[in-house]
Amino acid sequence: MLVTTIPQYVLGMTNAKVDLTTTNATVLYTAPSAADFNSSVISSILVSEDSGNADTITVTLTSGTTVFSLFKVKAVGANTTVELLTNDLVLQSGEILKVTAATANRLHVVASVQEFAIHRTPQSAL
Repeated sequence: MLVTTIPQYVLGMTNAKVDLTTTNATVLYTAPSAADFNSSVISSILVSEDSGNADTITVTLTSGTTVFSLFKVKAVGANTTVELLTNDLVLQSGEILKVTAATANRLHVVASVQEFAIHRTPQSAL
């Protein structure tokens, strides 16, 4: 994703990964809040069921104190992998992506993340 009106530089790329071993809300990814940071783009969220039992997943985005529901009790078939996103998801500084499994020890989640900076050289390096 490229926003042509704002200079952007790729700060890093990563895969955020979590094995949902509990039914508690689990942090998948937190957007950095450093001074150099501009935004993160989540291009993919894959959910894999590996126990042979269908399950469901809930995905939320926390911004400040507000929690937004992105996927509420989304079905994941037995021994299948589901791509949740059809378009990029943009996270601003400090926003948190959380995932919750209906049943423990069934789901793995991997998100592909690009982090963008507003400076070519991090200000902390100057």
